[in-house]
Amino acid sequence: MLETSARLLRLLSVLQSRPEWPGAELAARVEVTPRTLRRDIAKLRSLGYPVHATPGVAGGYNLGAGAALPPLLLDDEEAVAVALSLRSAAPHSVTGVGEASVRALAKLEQVLPVRLRERAAAISQATVALAGPVPTVSAETLTLIARACRGREVIEFGYRSHGGALSARRAEPHRLVQAGYRWYLVARDLGPAEWRTFRADRIHDPRLTGARFVPRDPPDAAAFVARAVTTAPYRYQAKILVHAPAAAVAEQIPPSAGVLEEAGPASCILTSGSNSLDAIAFHVVMMGLRFTVLEPPELIEHLRSLADRLSEAVESGAKVTR
Repeated sequence: MLETSARLLRLLSVLQSRPEWPGAELAARVEVTPRTLRRDIAKLRSLGYPVHATPGVAGGYNLGAGAALPPLLLDDEEAVAVALSLRSAAPHSVTGVGEASVRALAKLEQVLPVRLRERAAAISQATVALAGPVPTVSAETLTLIARACRGREVIEFGYRSHGGALSARRAEPHRLVQAGYRWYLVARDLGPAEWRTFRADRIHDPRLTGARFVPRDPPDAAAFVARAVTTAPYRYQAKILVHAPAAAVAEQIPPSAGVLEEAGPASCILTSGSNSLDAIAFHVVMMGLRFTVLEPPELIEHLRSLADRLSEAVESGAKVTR
């Protein structure tokens, strides 16, 4: 009986790890015969777990939504990751999850083995969050969008532009991307029929339409957002040759501030954008690396003027101290 219970728990854990499992692959994963697998699936159903089966050669099993939350079986690394995520949820940009995170964390820490509780506590105590005013998005909005992405379901929503204008949108959602404190939806906008990004905190009243779709040439979501948020919306688009390996520059440039492309073993090209030449100049100079501005001409002139002012300030300071 003990062996059967352990096997059922393992089967439940494996079912939770993927949306769907082919029967033969699932049996091999839990190391049982197809016949034993069918008996174990029947046992899980009798215990109230909604395990659905799809018949046929390409059929398989998936764990559906039931009336109660099944036990989540986590390995050591997963348990620590969940605990740390719950600890850090309150100050972040998703509204309505702070109190729920505290309650969930209390339940998790009650059952965590001592060794894992100590690991999670050590990392948390050594970490300080830098808080500040950030745009927020509701957990309900993120959850609905995530469901639409997973189910490949068209969504409709209102979207407020940077200037405040509200428009109705219909889109095929692809991925949610977190960049710093902001969340972005990468989706195919069905109006102009093109891929674009939507700031999640500007999305209003999203709803599922029930219409399914097949993705059409989806982009790499992270790279797509990085390029969009660092170039497209801004007045100045800068290309800068940095005389250092891309790996070294990446340590100083977050994905939300610029896109890096290798230009050889010892150099790379940084593409960035801003409405302020001062902002671009500040970020580039603060890297402490040699660089050459390729474009725009306005940035070259701005850096030349800035260098003249700095030289003048140094010379004036030297005269005063003589």
